[in-house]
Amino acid sequence: MVKLADEDIRTREVLGWRGIHVLHNPMSSCSQKLRIFLNIKCLDWQSHVVDLAANGNMSDWFLGINPRGLVPVLVQDGSVHIESNDILWYLEQQFPAPCLIPVGSAAEIRELLHHEDDLHLDLRALSFRYVFNPPKPRKTPEILEHFAKSGTGLLNGVEDRGKAEQIEFWSNYAKQGVTDLKVRTAVARFREAFSDLEQRLSRHAYLMGSQLTVLDIAWYIYVNRLTLAGYPVSRLHRRLGAWFAALQTRPEFAREVAIPAAFQDFIERTRRQHSVESTTLVEVADLH
Repeated sequence: MVKLADEDIRTREVLGWRGIHVLHNPMSSCSQKLRIFLNIKCLDWQSHVVDLAANGNMSDWFLGINPRGLVPVLVQDGSVHIESNDILWYLEQQFPAPCLIPVGSAAEIRELLHHEDDLHLDLRALSFRYVFNPPKPRKTPEILEHFAKSGTGLLNGVEDRGKAEQIEFWSNYAKQGVTDLKVRTAVARFREAFSDLEQRLSRHAYLMGSQLTVLDIAWYIYVNRLTLAGYPVSRLHRRLGAWFAALQTRPEFAREVAIPAAFQDFIERTRRQHSVESTTLVEVADLH
């Protein structure tokens, strides 16, 4: 679990925060995952929205509580936790009811969440090509240079490869965007993962059996984002599509992925542009 050591916390004011505080962004997939978890647990928490479009996650203040520059961040009674799946695991231990990580399935769920997390950069690539599609890179060379020089480069006393991973992604994105090859590679990885989930759902209502778990929350967010990007989930994975539709009827899920009207218009314009250019996700990844 990634709980920041005292020496890693440069923004010292958060040490005095009491209760549960969440630094997040409405459209961040990992933030959506955490908010759904908090909804199901019926926990009270204080919201701190981080403006990712304005690079609020690259400010000295924010990097002082997450040297990787990622949301969400959990601050509970002055302790700082980063990485969404680690936060879920921590909160499950603190607030075990209702149970979302059954004891007998804990090891398997942890392994499967690692697999889900391995696809995060693929999700980000497809999101920036087909959902956000910003007119210019959000992370300029100057911002990335500032990011690289911030902090110690260590996390809990160990060299932090997570920060280097972020710098590599954004540097490549600034140079070439998200290429067709990257789209095809990412879609192939998701298609394989979704096929595995389809098999699980052939036996049970949820991914781990008859009970909703954190695994359902995590994959719901991914399926939602891939659907926004134009991946034909229901056509290629019938059971997964039905599972997603069922969860979508639950308000504690649906409200956290709701799209603001202004952004919905932007997504529609992006889709029309890709359709005219014959560069939709279906066409580039040959999912006809």
